[in-house]
Amino acid sequence: MNLNTFPLFVLLLGNMILPAMAQLQQPNIVFILADDLGIGDIEPYGQEKIKTPNLDKLASRGMRFENFYAGTSVCAPSRSALMTGQHTGHTYIRGNKEIQPEGQEPLADSITTIAMLLKEAGYTTGTFGKWGLGMVGTTGDPIRKGFDEFFGYNCQRQSHRYYPTHLWHNAEKVVLEGNDLQQKTQYAPELIQQKTLTFIEKNQHKPFFLFVPTVLPHAELAGPEDEFYLQYSNSFPETPHKGNDYGPNATIPGYASVEKPRATFAAMVSRLDHYVGEIIAKLEALGLSDNTLVIFTSDNGAHREGGADPQFFNSSAGLKGYKRDLYEGGIKVPMLAVWPAKIAPASTASHVAAFWDVLPTLTEITGIPKPGFSDGISILPTLIEKGVQHEHRYLYWEFHEDGGRQAVRAGDWKLVRLKVKDGTQTVEELYNLKDDPTERHNVIHKHHKIAKKLGNHIDEAHQESATFPLLGRH
Repeated sequence: MNLNTFPLFVLLLGNMILPAMAQLQQPNIVFILADDLGIGDIEPYGQEKIKTPNLDKLASRGMRFENFYAGTSVCAPSRSALMTGQHTGHTYIRGNKEIQPEGQEPLADSITTIAMLLKEAGYTTGTFGKWGLGMVGTTGDPIRKGFDEFFGYNCQRQSHRYYPTHLWHNAEKVVLEGNDLQQKTQYAPELIQQKTLTFIEKNQHKPFFLFVPTVLPHAELAGPEDEFYLQYSNSFPETPHKGNDYGPNATIPGYASVEKPRATFAAMVSRLDHYVGEIIAKLEALGLSDNTLVIFTSDNGAHREGGADPQFFNSSAGLKGYKRDLYEGGIKVPMLAVWPAKIAPASTASHVAAFWDVLPTLTEITGIPKPGFSDGISILPTLIEKGVQHEHRYLYWEFHEDGGRQAVRAGDWKLVRLKVKDGTQTVEELYNLKDDPTERHNVIHKHHKIAKKLGNHIDEAHQESATFPLLGRH
């Protein structure tokens, strides 16, 4: 080689090697989102009646968050907050709004999601489970929102049934033979799980973002009478639940009758735990664990539909409220994070964080500039226990049913507004979460200045939406 050309050769070689090395360092990301799983429904957060050994192992291998919040207390807007990095005062989808004949209000074409950002950064992206943010062919179609592959329920109304007539694979409607709302042949969560594992296998040699918004353990209470069910079938006192049964008069909305609702619910949580274990085992078998960040959480608090009994299972871990409430039990959710050599095993985090922090966290981890539209703050310093962790001035939530609700947390203080759609009926409640974590004592009459300050945060956070108006009658 001519010595005069040697520096040029080194430069060219470096330009080829450095991007390749950077690509090798990009971690895989697996984000598992349970559906209507209460913070107390799993063993890492105190569950005593249901066995979740794989989630217990996940907690022992990584970090357990003590103050992590969902986007809000129902499915679609909570998922919108997660995907867009915006709280429900700003995010595009703020309620469960149905579109006929199938689907929900779609994310607008102008909305950028975390999947879109990761795909632009070279990630292969896939989502397997329940979408609920726009039907196939709309602006909210998961394929148009950054995912290379989707399999599962596009419509959350369809996900009321665990033996649905069809699922979707990208734009293909996959008819499930034998499932006709009269017969129960193919159990959707198992089909979705197999596609999830196949995605990992197919993409093991390149960085991937795997989003698993499982439908478990959302009502209806249903599943095969296999080992998951049999371990609980005689464990609890039971009262049969009468519902909308499979048969000639069955409709998609509604939930089937169940003979042993407590055993069935416990089986569904244990099945979810098993699926998490299968995902972890697949990563380990393929040698991907060390370079994979795994996050597990839930879209909102525990539900009471379909015969579910969250009080019996202490699903809210002693907190006040359930799904649809903006009390702690409706929005505080489990959050486990594992990333070997980066996140300390058996660690806990008291930092107060929420769904809209996920987007800036993943963009920082992957070297993507944080977009200006996000309300979130990266929690990477908390995860790796290194650097300065910035705090939120406040966290904000809103809920558009039952007269409208709003809530804000700033430090240890939390203000809840009820019946906000009619200003003449609005009620405010103030709680000190340090002294009263179960929100039993409304102290607004003692702390008017604090309530006013938090009320100003609510007014600042909420921006009116033509699609999801909240304050139209004030």
